[in-house]
Amino acid sequence: MAGTRLIQWLNLLVWALVMLKIEGANVSITIVEDAVAKGAVCLDGSPPAYHWDKGFGSGINNWLVHIEGGGWCNNVTLCLNRSETRLGSSKHMDKAVAFTGILSRVQNYNPDFYNWNRIKIRYCDGASFTGDVEAVDPATNLHFRGARIWPAVIEDLLSKGMKDAKNAFLSGSSAGGLASILHCDSFRALIPSGAKVKCLSDAGYFINVKDISGARHIEEFYSQVVATHGSAKNLPSSCTSKIKPELCFFPQNVAREIKTPIIFVNAAYDSWQIKNILVPTIVDPHGTWHYCRRNIKNCSDNQIQTMQGFRLDFLKALEKAGNSSSKGLFIDSCYDHGQTELQERWLFDDSPLLAKTTIAKAVGDWYYDRRPFQKIDCPYPCNPTCHNLVTI
Repeated sequence: MAGTRLIQWLNLLVWALVMLKIEGANVSITIVEDAVAKGAVCLDGSPPAYHWDKGFGSGINNWLVHIEGGGWCNNVTLCLNRSETRLGSSKHMDKAVAFTGILSRVQNYNPDFYNWNRIKIRYCDGASFTGDVEAVDPATNLHFRGARIWPAVIEDLLSKGMKDAKNAFLSGSSAGGLASILHCDSFRALIPSGAKVKCLSDAGYFINVKDISGARHIEEFYSQVVATHGSAKNLPSSCTSKIKPELCFFPQNVAREIKTPIIFVNAAYDSWQIKNILVPTIVDPHGTWHYCRRNIKNCSDNQIQTMQGFRLDFLKALEKAGNSSSKGLFIDSCYDHGQTELQERWLFDDSPLLAKTTIAKAVGDWYYDRRPFQKIDCPYPCNPTCHNLVTI
């Protein structure tokens, strides 16, 4: 028994040392104090923030800007709650965070971007940096100013060296992945001409489909987000001139018009979308989907069939992004949400593979034009390399 415990302890120690090497030193926060004068503030009125690990060697003039995820708030009550957390206030953000995956500074675990200037923009507006309401209700002190945060942070980075960028890459995960889609072309416009600029959306391709009750829950939710934050005027006019503004929150309605090269990294069985779009708790009062939502291996045959239908809907929505050679695709058949920031998903000994290729390799090859990458996985459970999300 003692010998077994010793082996377990040693294995744990080895794993901890490996992860410590991967993560390296924590990266300190930078508060953009000057943004307050521009009204570019978080929900609670505090200044926006980011973390910056400076580039070195051959990467000194290369910039990777990654937008943090964290969902959205669709009404005053939820936004007020959020304003008392890191997702609505820089006052509650960690003073330093570890950079892993696409943000890692370790060459073996991030070979194409390890020595770039790597920035993580903190997400504190609750609307993927689209809102802009001038009035501030004194009763709540809520500031819906995400659309002002975006250029304020980029301008701060430009003043600190990004104006000399030779390569620039905008990425984001989840709600940050949606932001990278909505702001991809504006990022290109803010970066000096002559730089190679591309974008990446990780788990940001949210689709407009009915839930299992037949209602369009997510469409109504986005409608409330847009109304609460005053987002309509900051969504792509090529979309809002044709359809309702809330529909322009869905990538399927805006991605085709993106001029800047962009790659979509997404799980076809996106766990957040399964849990919140296909089967939100409100339509499962008896908890029939409870264990399935936590672990895809617990799903019944009928539930898997429903998920297969979601995958087909996702792929149809993805087709609307167009088939331009400038667009990349890494669509695996995992039950997951957000893969580029996690080292074990991005590049590790047992990372998910698609066409025998890791996400890191696919993205690097695509960014540097070594080869195009537009791959869609076969249906679940065909991919044994998947790290399917399991929640308690």
